[in-house]
Amino acid sequence: MPCSRGSYASLSLLPPLSLSLSKKGDELSWTTTMAACLRKTAVIHVSVLLLIFTIHFSDNDFLQGVACLGINYGQVGNNLLPPERVIDLLSAVKLRKVRIYDTNPQVLAAFAGSDVDLIVTVENEMLGPLTDPQQALQWLNAHVKPYFPRTRIAGIHVGNEILDADSPDPALVANLVPAMVSLHAALSQLGLDRYIQVSTPMSLGVLAESYPTSAGRFKLEVADIMSQFLQFLASTGSPFWINAYPYFAYKDDPSRVSLDYVLANPNQGMVDPYTNLRYDNMLYAQVDAVVFAMARMGFQGIEVRVSETGWPSKGDPNEVGATVQNAAIYNRNLLRRQLENEGTPLRPNTRLEVYVFALFNEDMKPGPTSERNYGLFQPDGTMAYNVGLAGLSTSSDKSDPSTSISLTSSADKVASKGNQGMAYWAFVYLLTFQVIMRRRPF
Repeated sequence: MPCSRGSYASLSLLPPLSLSLSKKGDELSWTTTMAACLRKTAVIHVSVLLLIFTIHFSDNDFLQGVACLGINYGQVGNNLLPPERVIDLLSAVKLRKVRIYDTNPQVLAAFAGSDVDLIVTVENEMLGPLTDPQQALQWLNAHVKPYFPRTRIAGIHVGNEILDADSPDPALVANLVPAMVSLHAALSQLGLDRYIQVSTPMSLGVLAESYPTSAGRFKLEVADIMSQFLQFLASTGSPFWINAYPYFAYKDDPSRVSLDYVLANPNQGMVDPYTNLRYDNMLYAQVDAVVFAMARMGFQGIEVRVSETGWPSKGDPNEVGATVQNAAIYNRNLLRRQLENEGTPLRPNTRLEVYVFALFNEDMKPGPTSERNYGLFQPDGTMAYNVGLAGLSTSSDKSDPSTSISLTSSADKVASKGNQGMAYWAFVYLLTFQVIMRRRPF
């Protein structure tokens, strides 16, 4: 038991007390020994107290950082804020985890010295060359090493959604895992594998089944490459990243899919008939379907993280549900859950790490109108809508301020209460000890 270990540890800190007293001057010897003992104990206890304070308060910054939501920073626009101002925006809304879709040197340089953890991406066309270990090392020396560690590069995503297309590029599929292996080996050679993880984001298109959640399984046509990929993740400790959009399920079948369920509003939810687990939102059900799919292939214990999720604030006439109201509700509910450090029903004790898509509306993205309207912010840094990110006020934000969510997680609240309690009992401890020392008869 921790309490028992703590008690024994405290006793072991006390200096040994000699009870060997001479017949003559017994009282003086006893008093002198006790005085020395208490003085040494005072020094030791104060030192231990200071050590506890140092550990306790240094951990608080870590807890606050863990509670932050991740964001995807796309740059397919001609009117976006420069990277230096993006850092100010991220700081204002307390976002400390960012994913970019390349290794833009301007972004990497601008993020130097910040407290933002950055995931960079290897473009799809680079997968072939990076299967060569020597070229993988050269790529890292050119795109990562010059910036690390001042720029806190925490991950490398190799390609994006390589396996999800109806007709995936055979060359990209064949090169995916070998390129990841080469990059990880090169990171090890540079001594960076402890700090930078290698993985690749998948879409839900790799699943043949996702409902009910426990029926999750991968498509037969990706089974071979998926097995190699999962073996790589298991051996390196890297996570499985998934791009998951409940919005698409609603858009494709709004008459049968509950809007409240996909928005994570209060609703009856769905109970998996085989596991009896209750899901009150589609995102968690999609994530756990991936976990079940991995288990069916013999891989358990690999963490699943969400590399992209979001909701468009505007769409074409046939894009049902793409409204400002729905986008604000979806992302606000997601933010609340992140600040509560929630896990999924299948893994309730593992906080689900999520990166919202996207930071900005990007005006040069091809495709339907929705593709250009996933951003939480307009290109000039004003809010597209109020998702509840406290600490930022813009002229374009006309929402009720009462809807803002304070960016203080449950971990922060516990830490704050812990600080108060620690300070109080430390004060009592020191005051009591001071009184005892002043009253000593020696």
